[in-house]
Amino acid sequence: MYPTSVHPLLPQPTDLDPPAPTPAHPLAVLGGDVRVRVTDGRLLPYANLDVAATAPCAAVAAEAVARLLPTYASVHRGAGALSRHCTRAYEQARATVARYVGCRAGDQVVFTRNSTDALNLLAHAVPRGADVLTFVGEHHANLLPWRRAIRLPLPGTPDDAVAAVDRALRRHGPALVAVTATSNVTGEVWPVAEIARVARRYGARVVVDAAQLAAHGPVSLAALGADYVVLSGHKLYAPFGAGVLAGRADWLDDAEPYLRGGGATRHVDADATVQWTGGPARHEAGTPNLVGAVALAAVCAALTETCWAGLARHEQRLLDRLDAGLAGVAGVQRLALFGPGHPRTGIVSFVVAGLESAEVARRLADDHGIGVRDGLFCAHPLTRHLLAAVPAAATPAAPPTTAVRVSIGAGTTVEHVDRLVAALAQIAARPGGRCTQSFGAR
Repeated sequence: MYPTSVHPLLPQPTDLDPPAPTPAHPLAVLGGDVRVRVTDGRLLPYANLDVAATAPCAAVAAEAVARLLPTYASVHRGAGALSRHCTRAYEQARATVARYVGCRAGDQVVFTRNSTDALNLLAHAVPRGADVLTFVGEHHANLLPWRRAIRLPLPGTPDDAVAAVDRALRRHGPALVAVTATSNVTGEVWPVAEIARVARRYGARVVVDAAQLAAHGPVSLAALGADYVVLSGHKLYAPFGAGVLAGRADWLDDAEPYLRGGGATRHVDADATVQWTGGPARHEAGTPNLVGAVALAAVCAALTETCWAGLARHEQRLLDRLDAGLAGVAGVQRLALFGPGHPRTGIVSFVVAGLESAEVARRLADDHGIGVRDGLFCAHPLTRHLLAAVPAAATPAAPPTTAVRVSIGAGTTVEHVDRLVAALAQIAARPGGRCTQSFGAR
């Protein structure tokens, strides 16, 4: 069993626990009453253990959207009462998100589609000729957008990661360090604050991919030591298509607009000579995603310190239970970069001896009503590195090429975890009927 560990970027349950009992689900989410039919004909409550891909919708997000829709109208584009109302709602949402991530004077919040969109926007704004330092194990969203990337190999320990950044900055002096806060493959928390301190010594900026951290703990520019932070609403219980790039305004104001069109312009001549506007509108051309912004802001407002403390207790109990259960299933081999004692969020990736991950995921879904993810998790270099480290004795049939990922969150229950462990024990004990269809790398 993995020991319980805490990390400065995550809520500390032992410090924040109030003496009185707290609800099992401090952030109410939708979908708990959804039932699915399995192969033997039973209707089972759906066990959504794929929260790392898309978290269920928080009740507060759904309620905020329901209140908004009767008055839904254009943003920044009308003089009518409803347009003015929606413009206020949109800018209030921006202010709420700015407070949530701890924006400082001179910072901006730009609404995007998701974290991938936000990182591509920042890559577009990085001054030409500037190098970007990142690790090869990043999610593709933080691996692929950079024009001039210096990609470091995967570290064996958090200290190795910090030392690698120090060495690289001493040689190259990149303008930007791009690093994840929490791995979407292993859930392990990266030493972001320590990396940021090293970057400061060399005058480099830092962007933190907080897509996974955001669903498990507060996101603060100051605590992360970041110049920029990105997150996705669909991973933060607000699945309405909004993401965020928050941070320093200068690069964003100096860059050509990310999108060219209405709302990003101050003046356009007949020959299409353009004066672009400044501020967030410069990169938000077109009609903005008002619904997504309002939903995301509603969740950010609900995630108070007390709420985070309850979520931390809830997830840690489930994670401890999941770890103990998986440790008792023969043939299950878990993946980790930094080792079993390192702090992590509610994500576990593993392989089952003798079975392809696609087959395990299919049988969990079809026979047990459990939703998980299988594949390479849009982090191909990292996942392949971890799979290559699986001992040959653990998978004697053939080296694994993909893995299964289980992820928990606010809507996860003890019954979901116990059902998963029991199902895996059954599947591992009877591995026959494996899948022959090739699903490819995902």
